[in-house]
Amino acid sequence: MDNKYVKELLSWMKALVVAIIIVVICRQFLITPSVVKGESMMPNLEDGDRIILSKISHIDRFDEIAFEAPPDSDDNYVKRVIGFPGDTIEMKDDRLYVNGKLYEEAYLKQSKSALDNGETLTNDFNLKDLTGYEQVPKGKLFVLGDNRRVSKDSRQFGFIDEEAVIGDVKMRIWPVDSIGIIN
Repeated sequence: MDNKYVKELLSWMKALVVAIIIVVICRQFLITPSVVKGESMMPNLEDGDRIILSKISHIDRFDEIAFEAPPDSDDNYVKRVIGFPGDTIEMKDDRLYVNGKLYEEAYLKQSKSALDNGETLTNDFNLKDLTGYEQVPKGKLFVLGDNRRVSKDSRQFGFIDEEAVIGDVKMRIWPVDSIGIIN
């Protein structure tokens, strides 16, 4: 009878070890949890939101990503990808132009609707004036926060390295009333 319990215990221990290995592999190579800190992505992501990042998904324009913070900060940042290598970027009259093409920033609709007439959410800029470059350099990304008036983003710290990207924001898992997939 003791032998039966030992076998059962060993079976459970093996299952536990396999489960731990699977979790470690998933966390290391596939997905990882993160916490949004600050108000720079409001109202789309709020301070304290718990999110899941995909480490393997392809990043598209306007995806929200987490990346290693610039040297002057300890926390990782969550921002929206605006520009890829080779892109030209200009903000004029609160309208975003990438490579000369006007892009509608639907994710800013709520913030823009709260503005008074004549107010802008984002001050005018272009890459040349901000960074000295006319195009986003190879291996770099240009990112902006959704809360443009308070966000510390590529307008202040410049381009980010593509290698600094931790993952693409795919899901909010907290608070409970906001759980869902993030497009």
